Amino acid sequence: MAVELCLLLLLFCGSTISEVQPIYKPPPGTLDFGFVPSKTYDTGAYHEPGSIGILFKIVHAFLYLVQPNSFPQDLIRKVAQQQLGKTQGDYQKPENVVLTLQAIYYEIGFIVSAALGLLFILLLPLVGLCFCMCRCCDNCGGEMHQRQKKNADCQRSCFATFLFVASLIISVGVLCAYAANQHLTNQVRGAKKLVNSNFKDLKIFLNDTPAQIDYLVSQYNTAKDKALSDLNNVGPVLGTRVQEQLGKEVRPALDAALTMAGAIRETKEALENVSVSVEVLQEGTERLHANLTDVKTHLSNTLNDSACNAAQAASTCNIIRNSLSQLNINANFSGLPGVSSQLAKVNDVLKIDLSSLVQKGYAAFNDTPDLVVNQTRNILSAVPYIKSVLESIGSNITTFTKALPVQKILDDLMVYLTQSEAYVQDYFPLVEQYDFYRWLGCLILCCMVVLILVFYYLGLLCGTCGYDKHASPTTRGCISNTGGNFLMAGVGFSFLFSWVLMTVVVLTFVTGGNVEKLVCEPFEDKNLFKVLDTPYLLNQQWKNYLAGILFKNPNVNLTFEKVYSDCKENKGIYTSLHLEYLFNINEFLNISMYTEDVALKIEHIQINLSKIILLDEIGKENLLNFSSSGIDGIDFSAYLTEINKSVTKVDLLSFANDLEARADQLPKGALENALKGHANSIRMIHNQQVVPLEQAMKYVKARSTLNQSIRLLKKTSSELMVKVKNVISAVNAAQFLINNNASQVIVQETKKYMDTIVGYFEQYTEWVKESIAMEVAACKPIANVIDTAVDIFLCSYITDSVNTFWFGLGGSSMFLIPAIIFAVKLSKYYRRMDTEDVYDDSSVSGTWHFTL
Repeated sequence: MAVELCLLLLLFCGSTISEVQPIYKPPPGTLDFGFVPSKTYDTGAYHEPGSIGILFKIVHAFLYLVQPNSFPQDLIRKVAQQQLGKTQGDYQKPENVVLTLQAIYYEIGFIVSAALGLLFILLLPLVGLCFCMCRCCDNCGGEMHQRQKKNADCQRSCFATFLFVASLIISVGVLCAYAANQHLTNQVRGAKKLVNSNFKDLKIFLNDTPAQIDYLVSQYNTAKDKALSDLNNVGPVLGTRVQEQLGKEVRPALDAALTMAGAIRETKEALENVSVSVEVLQEGTERLHANLTDVKTHLSNTLNDSACNAAQAASTCNIIRNSLSQLNINANFSGLPGVSSQLAKVNDVLKIDLSSLVQKGYAAFNDTPDLVVNQTRNILSAVPYIKSVLESIGSNITTFTKALPVQKILDDLMVYLTQSEAYVQDYFPLVEQYDFYRWLGCLILCCMVVLILVFYYLGLLCGTCGYDKHASPTTRGCISNTGGNFLMAGVGFSFLFSWVLMTVVVLTFVTGGNVEKLVCEPFEDKNLFKVLDTPYLLNQQWKNYLAGILFKNPNVNLTFEKVYSDCKENKGIYTSLHLEYLFNINEFLNISMYTEDVALKIEHIQINLSKIILLDEIGKENLLNFSSSGIDGIDFSAYLTEINKSVTKVDLLSFANDLEARADQLPKGALENALKGHANSIRMIHNQQVVPLEQAMKYVKARSTLNQSIRLLKKTSSELMVKVKNVISAVNAAQFLINNNASQVIVQETKKYMDTIVGYFEQYTEWVKESIAMEVAACKPIANVIDTAVDIFLCSYITDSVNTFWFGLGGSSMFLIPAIIFAVKLSKYYRRMDTEDVYDDSSVSGTWHFTL
């Protein structure tokens, strides 16, 4: 009953695990539900044996030599399913004979070792009895006579050495047994702390569960408050979403129209700059052209003088006359077409403020949230109803949790746990008392071996120290004789105690070894759980025994191994035990059944955005007028060609210098002076007119402005009609979207908005699901109890200590046999004999006499 009560702790939390997954779930705002309150469990279900662990590993290695076979899962399953011994003649069945042979084969190492132990138990006392009777008849070394041998000293030394080595080995074995005995007692005395720690963790497990459940329930308010907050702001929130969605089409169209309005203003400025810059440049080049024409006329008249007809001057004059064509301006801005007509048309276009019209479109579109707010007031009127629905959900959760007998279950479990703890506390002194008896019995067994060792060590000590090699066997000293008597006393006690020691060794060996192989090792690698989880093993009617016990439904896939592993990982008991199969209340708290009315209220939103006018017909007509302003008809190449030309066709300074040089070639006279005068005039024109046209800020700025303006106009006029039509088409498409498809956008955004509202509760359910799986009622204490009982108490404390005890005691018992042989042999060299072998010098050489 107590186990079933424990399983009901978290049943009502199953409501949070929904099996229905939404087709579309937008990422809603993340809610912070905080952390489930929990405490740290104190028990560390792990035992470190310390230095004696080396002995434990040696014993494990020995057991592996005795029993190297793997854990017989199939054999145990078959044996358990056959239920041998229930009816007479079961063992004679062929299949049962096979199972028996397989069991014998698996246990062959233990059987052979136990058989040898039984043989030891039976034969050694019998051999001791026969040996005693034989010695009483002065045989088997009982005759107090020692024959003289040449190698007597060597034999005595060898026997003493072998006996000493055997005694040392026996000493090591008894020390191991004593250490294991003391280790078990120490662990039993310290087990109380570990037991109390497990009970403390179980109480924390029970006491924290209600608080964790209350915390999960209370966090429903977080989702509810967030949903109500969004519902109260449905207008701004939904309006912003609709605006963002429509803005993907509207804003680029308005941006393009605004850009075109800016292009119109830039076009006007560029045309004005072209007109002004051309006038400035025309003024400078026309004056330069007039001056150069005058100079060229005067220079031509000079060359027509009769002096140029002279033989010495004719060729020079002809050269100068031929170069007069270079004396002219290169860039002629007077021949460029004007832009006054285009400027006039653009000015007419600018009479209408297109930017202002576009800004009105922006303003109208930015009022979308306000329009949505004004047209969703029916939703605000439904908020109280929605709030009441959400409140009813919370009250239903609270009512249902109170209706569940959680507190009664916890109280019953706490009573059961308290009684169990009291029972353990009451009987723990009795356990310690019985452990004291066990410790005393094992100590007596060790003392038996120690008594034998004492006789052997005293015999070796007295015999070795009191032995006089010059003394005859009949005249040996008292100390040496005492040493021999000690050795024989050790032999006698060996025969008396050995069968008792080996009996204990065999019993503990068979028991402890099989517990290690059939319980501890398979528990560590979880093969033991696999056997327990075998279908129809523990109950022939149930496929899964644990599910049948808990849920009365053996078809549920619930296994010992899975439960233990989940609890070992500190998962929640609801997930570990699959408690949803015991009581499922998903349908009771299914969110969809409460949110249908809320969804209907939201989905019936009707919003009309036809009042939004992005750009009226005047603005569109204004754009078309701009496209037909004629700027695309300007001869931009003519302008760029003249801009890139130099001021004059030839460098006037070079021309003047060349003219003066040629004048120097003429004979001295009026012609030479006239030509030099013309050269000076050309230099003056260069300095006063050409240099300013090239370097003066006025003309430089005019040329630069003209260049930039022409290029800007060329760029703007490129496919101007196509650009304008694209802008108007984009505006018309955006306006069509608002007028005709806005309702579809609004429906989509409304659906997303509704999914966001519902998403808050889905977040809540997912958070509860994860919390139940990993945090609520984390069943680590249950795994700790199992580990403490099996891995620590049974295996680490008891089995390892018992196995080490029989290993040490058994080794000591086995080496008693060679110790008996060497002690009997050695005692002959230490004890005082009644007779001895002596040589008589008066007799015939080579003969001897036996004397008393």
